[in-house]
Amino acid sequence: MIVRNLAEAKEGNRRIVDPAGNWESVRMLLKGDQMGFSFHITTIYKGADFRMHYQNHLESVYCMSGRGEVETIADGKVHPIEPGTIYILDKHDQHILRAFEEMTMACVFNPPLNGTEVHNKDGAYELDAEVIDE
Repeated sequence: MIVRNLAEAKEGNRRIVDPAGNWESVRMLLKGDQMGFSFHITTIYKGADFRMHYQNHLESVYCMSGRGEVETIADGKVHPIEPGTIYILDKHDQHILRAFEEMTMACVFNPPLNGTEVHNKDGAYELDAEVIDE
């Protein structure tokens, strides 16, 4: 059994901060845990407005707090995000996330992240990021 505490993980090397200043993510479950997915608690900072395109991963995002919107690039549809909303990037959807308030999100990635990933120039995570060790 794996047991982790969010506050403790946040104080250690599992807290990754976006170099562009849009988010921070506490990587609670990673590839090295051998569960087949990774699980993160991610804070999207108020005023964030950035493009992502997870070409190597599928992601599900559940909003726990805050408000914003997600726009799909392919069709220009804008979907409001508020507590209780989940959006699922099941087709490697290119999208823009906007935070009107600070948002706390629970995120699941498949395949799992190694731990140190930040977005590349295309808004994706690379598959060969450095592994976080306990």
